[in-house]
Amino acid sequence: MSSKDWIEKDFYAVLGVDKAASADDIKKAYRKVARESHPDHNPGDPKAEERFKAASEAYNVLSDTGRRREYDEMRSLFGSGAFRRNARGGGQAGGTPFDVSDMFGGGGGDRRFGGTGFQDLFSSIFTGGQAGGQAAPRGPARGRDVETEVALDFSDAVRGVTLPLTLRAPGVCETCHGNGAKPGTQPQTCPVCHGAGVTTRNQGSFSFSEPCRNCQGVGTVVEEKCPECHGSGGVTKTRTMNVRFPAGVADGQRIRLAGRGEPGERGGPAGDLFVHVKVRPDELFGRTGDDLTLTVPVTFAEAVLGTDLRVPTLDGAVTLRVPPGTPSGRVLRARGKGVVRRDGQAGDLLVTLDVVVPARLSDEARTALEAFAEQSPPAAREHLDARVRRVG
Repeated sequence: MSSKDWIEKDFYAVLGVDKAASADDIKKAYRKVARESHPDHNPGDPKAEERFKAASEAYNVLSDTGRRREYDEMRSLFGSGAFRRNARGGGQAGGTPFDVSDMFGGGGGDRRFGGTGFQDLFSSIFTGGQAGGQAAPRGPARGRDVETEVALDFSDAVRGVTLPLTLRAPGVCETCHGNGAKPGTQPQTCPVCHGAGVTTRNQGSFSFSEPCRNCQGVGTVVEEKCPECHGSGGVTKTRTMNVRFPAGVADGQRIRLAGRGEPGERGGPAGDLFVHVKVRPDELFGRTGDDLTLTVPVTFAEAVLGTDLRVPTLDGAVTLRVPPGTPSGRVLRARGKGVVRRDGQAGDLLVTLDVVVPARLSDEARTALEAFAEQSPPAAREHLDARVRRVG
């Protein structure tokens, strides 16, 4: 993506969010657009594919704090009229005409103005190049980040698991090993920029550094292109990799696998793979942080008289003592039977007791219960009775 794209494309509009949107709002908007326009859900729809690519491009910039700040600064500067277009399609800065395409090279450079930071662009105006007066080598562009989603069983998320993950995405070309050159040949140093990846152009009293148009800012040229990838260094293929999900991974967590995303152009560093985790609910257990939760029904007699309960855990069973006179809703704790943390310590299993009131009774049970009611002390409702007498 060229720097010129940053000026012409409104990434906020692509995702349908306001410029002041938070990082979470941007993430939610991207996932919504990506889900609706994903090629797997819209086979044969080129417009949906374009929307998916545009959303990925926008999220790649706006999800990175530093890149988002540079993007906002650039659009604010050029939108404010500091650089104005003239009638010939060029522009002017301080009264000196120039062509905006001269600044960005029109050659698919990356986001960094020929390898310099956004603020270094203005240093180059007065130094005849980058800060310090010399253009630094750029090298092949970094590949894009890739995102995917994986659903885990509840027990696997708690214990940790290694799963094979299959992706159909760009990968390194195995024929040329990513350099884009035909086997038996090697990329050659660009004769125009001499490997720097940038060139300096004079515009009257100004000088601008821009990506080298001959090598597209890579610093090397491929004279004999690889027949498999046609010189790009990457091909779309199905990849299967083993991914380790650590014990205690939570629903909604994002795991970063450095260097497992799209390969860089012609041997450039690969992007990262981000795996969004979805945890399937368990039929018995819930989770609160590092603690597991479980609700256990008990009879009225068990709650009154007390009992020993045998309850399940994720790795066996434990016995919990229910004291006599236990009310419904009381929580018992089985220490160390929850989620194991990274430091080796574990959370607890929290067992909530639910006293079950039977809907029907046999004649014998009813008789016994009535006898119990006659002998049991009344409920402590004196404070309520006093209020009833005052308002009644």
